[in-house]
Amino acid sequence: MCAGCGEWNETVVDESAGARQRYVEDCQVCCKPNLLRIQYDHELQSFAVNAELE
Repeated sequence: MCAGCGEWNETVVDESAGARQRYVEDCQVCCKPNLLRIQYDHELQSFAVNAELE
């Protein structure tokens, strides 16, 4: 979800980049840059994505 406008965005996580990642991706709706923090949860075997405005 965009930290600026609250709209859902779709992103693809590069699993080969490691269990913890950070990168900036523009919102697909309002175009504001979001800092995405991605962390792999070994227990749930899935990635969690958190967004904040850059």
